[in-house]
Amino acid sequence: MDDHSTAPPSLHHNPSSPQKSLQSRPRRQSPRTDQPKGHRSPHPPDDPSDFTTLEAEIATALTRLSTDLTTLRAGPRSLPTLLSNLRIAPLKSSPTTTVKLTDLAQVIPKQNRTIHVLVNESPHLKPIVTAIQTTPLLNPPLNPQPDPSGQNPLLLVLAIPPPTAETRRLAVGEAGKLGERAGVAIREARARQQRKIRGLGVSKLARPDDLKKAGTGMEKVVERGMGEVKRVVEGVKKGLEGG
Repeated sequence: MDDHSTAPPSLHHNPSSPQKSLQSRPRRQSPRTDQPKGHRSPHPPDDPSDFTTLEAEIATALTRLSTDLTTLRAGPRSLPTLLSNLRIAPLKSSPTTTVKLTDLAQVIPKQNRTIHVLVNESPHLKPIVTAIQTTPLLNPPLNPQPDPSGQNPLLLVLAIPPPTAETRRLAVGEAGKLGERAGVAIREARARQQRKIRGLGVSKLARPDDLKKAGTGMEKVVERGMGEVKRVVEGVKKGLEGG
């Protein structure tokens, strides 16, 4: 062996060796995996002061209340719309299948407190007459009559009677009942919102101060809704009592 041959440099002691250089580089940060999966959520926790659902349910209750109260004040101008939206069951074999009256007939307002209903086909005459006579939405009730001239068997004539003291009294009472029903719907919406807030507290997803603030805000939303119910109902009652 040649004595002048040199041995390969030691990688362990060579400061410029590639291995030492690689070891001196900062390591790339890897995603943390030491957090328990049960404590990580892909979505942020619910906001206890989010009243979107509560407000939507209150708005629905108020809309239904206004629609139902309109029927108590039904006169020559509002009756055509009310009649047009009556639900009719045209088939005896399927009493739960209903359509709007305007799908089966035409509603034609006339002068002298009269409305004509022109039915498209004779099989629909009886279901339409029954629906008009029995609906609780009409106050006072209407009793469809056939064409007095006898010329058109598909024509129904509705005479709108003037309101009486008795019908006004009944309508005022019905307005109160409709207001109570709207109040129940709002209180039920409040209960659902309250359960949500309590759930966030039990789950420790919201701070006590935030939960308290949410409870106060919820009561204000409900108070406004109940105040609107009272305002609308009282306005209708005054209109009914005044004729």
